[in-house]
Amino acid sequence: MSGLLCRKRRKEGTVNDLQEEGKNAINAPMSPTPNDLHPEDTLLEENEERTMIDPASKEDPKFKELLKVLIDWINEVLVEERIIVKDLEEDLYDGQVLQKLIETLASCKMNVAEVTQSEIGQKQKLQTVLEAVHDLLRPQGWPIRWNVDSIHGKNLVAILHLLVSLAMHFRAPIRLPEHVCVQVVVVKKREGLLQTTHVTEELTTTTELMMGKFERDAFDTLFDHAPDKLSVVKKSLITFVNKHLNKLNLEVTELEAQFADGVYLVLLMGLLENYFIPLHHFFLTPEDFDQKVHNISFAFELMQDGGLKKPKARPEDIVNLDLKSTLRVLYNLFTKYKNVD
Repeated sequence: MSGLLCRKRRKEGTVNDLQEEGKNAINAPMSPTPNDLHPEDTLLEENEERTMIDPASKEDPKFKELLKVLIDWINEVLVEERIIVKDLEEDLYDGQVLQKLIETLASCKMNVAEVTQSEIGQKQKLQTVLEAVHDLLRPQGWPIRWNVDSIHGKNLVAILHLLVSLAMHFRAPIRLPEHVCVQVVVVKKREGLLQTTHVTEELTTTTELMMGKFERDAFDTLFDHAPDKLSVVKKSLITFVNKHLNKLNLEVTELEAQFADGVYLVLLMGLLENYFIPLHHFFLTPEDFDQKVHNISFAFELMQDGGLKKPKARPEDIVNLDLKSTLRVLYNLFTKYKNVD
């Protein structure tokens, strides 16, 4: 259960005692702790409450994926700072990494001490950093599900809520796993005995809800209520794009995979509008995520030049193999150019 307890840093022996206390609480939900765990040996004060993630939830593949995606994103954002995050609880609790993350994402500079060792100094720094976060998120209506004590106490649920909100607010070029939930064990001491309750905490919903995307459209309905018709739509769009890409001896069989780097999308726009696109305007063999995003963004510009509205989809979503986003873009092209030979 290492790393599950949401509490400020303690000495190793004390942490082990508290972990054992938590194990007992989890194994006996809604009941007092075993007789051999005396009140004087516990670390909770009367009526004090702490939370921990049920160990089974930590083994859920979606939960593990969420941790990895967020850690990789933070490391990508902070690559120039030469900061490498390996453990969210241990690396973010003191506010140092969060400060650099916010400064980089928001292009701002905070007036805080660079390095702070004392608990009081860390919390003061964390307070400043979180106030900056709240100033960014509150106007957009983001719920605030964390505070200084929960972040400094290494509350992983609170840290994840914070990072997911930041990723969504700054439209991070990542794809978070949907519907990630964890079982949270709430431990409270009453009359000298530990009692527990279990709560389900939702960390992510659907991509579109989290991204605050546009109004629902026919593709939302198709995916939600008529998935059997999806193959028909895909087949029609594949026929449409191949009618034109075949002129360049190109063939599409998997829409989301073959349009993910933006090359086919750029070439398709040139074919549909009947002009040559100089190769120096896009990456014919993109080597990384940014080059793929560049290609798709360029294709979007060509679409707008051709009289289409700016696509709903984000370039990052298409790069991340989001089928619905890819279908939306191609369907708009189909609507406008279906009679073009």
